[in-house]
Amino acid sequence: MLVSAKEMLDKAKAGHYAVGQFNINNLEWTKAVLKTAQELNSPVILGVSEGAGKYMCGFKTVADMVKAMIESLNITVPVALHLDHGTYDGAKACIEAGFSSIMFDGSHYSIDENIEKTRELVATSHAKGISIEAEVGSIGGEEDGVVGMGEVADPDECKMIADLGVDMLAAGIGNIHGKYPENWPGLRFDALDAIQQKTGAMPLVLHGGTGIPADMIKKAISLGVSKINVNTECQLSFAAATRKYIEEGKDLQGKGFDPRKLLAPGFDAICATIKEKMELFGSVDKA
Repeated sequence: MLVSAKEMLDKAKAGHYAVGQFNINNLEWTKAVLKTAQELNSPVILGVSEGAGKYMCGFKTVADMVKAMIESLNITVPVALHLDHGTYDGAKACIEAGFSSIMFDGSHYSIDENIEKTRELVATSHAKGISIEAEVGSIGGEEDGVVGMGEVADPDECKMIADLGVDMLAAGIGNIHGKYPENWPGLRFDALDAIQQKTGAMPLVLHGGTGIPADMIKKAISLGVSKINVNTECQLSFAAATRKYIEEGKDLQGKGFDPRKLLAPGFDAICATIKEKMELFGSVDKA
């Protein structure tokens, strides 16, 4: 059964650990996240971008697959199915499709329009027991074609959005989606601290978790980050393992071309990456 992300994140905030959001792209990805979370007894959030939702034949297909998989794999840890960087229309579609959590990214609107749309989606999602994440200040890097410059959010704007009753808040603190450039100056802990002071008990979300050094991740968690999004790192480990399998000619041995065999090393690599992240975030045995 899917659950809202609210309770797991409130617990994480109080317990000074973070829950990982791992983006899913297909059946293998979903199975890897669910199995690893169950093995490590960790709560988990499955992230679905609008692009990935489209790729997997729509949000309803994704929701139905995830629910069926939770049942067939006997998953008992808390699992939230979350729209990542949703548009206003995407958020509404996911509420209808049976997601248990949504993110409305209104960061590219004026603060007034962001507030107006977020307020409406808070009412709609909470009426159905669905958690909602909002975003203030664009985050650098590429997210399904949206490119920002690693901006830092205004703490006062963060408070205005937090006060609308959202369950979690993504605020730019110099983080970037995708691979980090060589000259990246690091997370702005002064900004994170200022945002945390204004938003109090609100769980904060760190987007672009791939490539941030472990000590920075731990410090961010100590300053109120309770949800960390990981996507690129799983993709890179999956690609590296698949490349190795093919370069070693294993797809040419016996029935090595069978997709179940061809994708197995990549699947194992995703599981290993997720395990590493859950241990770093401190969510192991927190289910």
